[in-house]
Amino acid sequence: MQALSPTDSAFLWMETRNQPMHVAGLNIHTPPPGAGPDYIGNLLARWSKHPQAVAPFNLRPVLRMGLWYWEEDTEFELDYHLRHLALPRPGRIRELLAMVSRLHGNLMDRNRPLWETYVIEGLPEGRFATYTKIHHALVDGVTGAKMTAKGLASKATEDKAPLWAQTFSHPTTARPKAQAAGLLQQITSAARAGADILPGIGSGLWDILRATYAQGSTALPFQAPPTPFNVEISGSRRFAAQSYSLARLKHIGEVAGATVNDVTLAICAGALREYLMVQGKLPKKPLVAMVPVSLHGETDVGGNQVSLLLANLATHIADPLKRLKRIVESTSEAKKRLTQMTRLQKLAHGVTSISPLGVGMVTGSAKKHPLFNLVISNVPGPRDTLYLNGARLDEIYPVSIPTHYLALNITISGYGDHLGFGYIACRRSVPALQRMLDYTHNAINDLEEALKINPPAVPVARRRITKKSA
Repeated sequence: MQALSPTDSAFLWMETRNQPMHVAGLNIHTPPPGAGPDYIGNLLARWSKHPQAVAPFNLRPVLRMGLWYWEEDTEFELDYHLRHLALPRPGRIRELLAMVSRLHGNLMDRNRPLWETYVIEGLPEGRFATYTKIHHALVDGVTGAKMTAKGLASKATEDKAPLWAQTFSHPTTARPKAQAAGLLQQITSAARAGADILPGIGSGLWDILRATYAQGSTALPFQAPPTPFNVEISGSRRFAAQSYSLARLKHIGEVAGATVNDVTLAICAGALREYLMVQGKLPKKPLVAMVPVSLHGETDVGGNQVSLLLANLATHIADPLKRLKRIVESTSEAKKRLTQMTRLQKLAHGVTSISPLGVGMVTGSAKKHPLFNLVISNVPGPRDTLYLNGARLDEIYPVSIPTHYLALNITISGYGDHLGFGYIACRRSVPALQRMLDYTHNAINDLEEALKINPPAVPVARRRITKKSA
């Protein structure tokens, strides 16, 4: 058995019917030339020849003496995890996103390994989609994206085993521990790491204490204003997404002296500002986003290795360049602080600085006094064209997690020369989510116009992926 880290365990403890804690990816493929109508059937037949899963896809959670462990599912059934669906006619993107929205709101069975893969056919021109969701306790978003990319082939002629049958070089969960010694080993490890952890805890607490009087562009806990996103949520979901040229966003950053990550934050800020203005609910204070920071480059330990920074989105500023400048100032200061910490300090700092979030959710105080307003993640993706048994991967869209009092989540994932913006929200709490795509487009145009950048001669946005309201 394998003991979960406290961070991984938290995703299991936090999960409720209205708050599923899984992440997912929606991939859209084009079959190889000459593929007949039986292509999907043949693909599933090949996959069925791999009925056994390897770690972490063969692990299910169990609770022992107040601690969560992973144990191997000795009764693993591939038919339960691999599912074949077809879109109703006419098979438009709207039907695909309606299906994904429903699937993403469903909890997974904890008596089985916490992942599901759907092959969805019926898109125009023979295209099909795969939708794979994995519990956040099992992998974080960065790890899941890397595993998905490594599970695909770099050549159309290469035929790889399905994701659950592949062995990955780095562990994705905690190292094996005997059940009886799990608690003792966790306590011992924590004691050894205390010298590193305590400074991180101290800096996180200091951020909470100084939030009431801190000045400047620094974003700290509890500085966020109440917004329509900071409410309790239902279990229903709505998803919208669109891809944009990476070169286009890089050019904006080069001219403005900002990183691509800062440009994407500014684009999200512009879209959020317009959305709230249309709703008549734009606060006078700037929105604050929590931005996860992956630490996998600093360790080979599996599980969730994530810290965070808070970014001032400057949504109260009308000028797009001044807004971008304020965002750059905010993120630069936060990154500077993180670079001075060790990995364990970063982990402790992140957990401590958002520790009041749980209390705010339980008491309901997060509605009037949110720790931050939403989560915006930027997940690196593959640069080269990938294939699934000869079918070209055209588009990648991340589908993340809304929670109580954080009803909207934006995740951005790269693939090739494009960045895919994925908006996932509570269907009831965030009405007209599809309008965010128009506002995202407007935010990019506003930045280019302010920087006097000529718009591209041809459309750079790929096929729009949106679940429109009925």
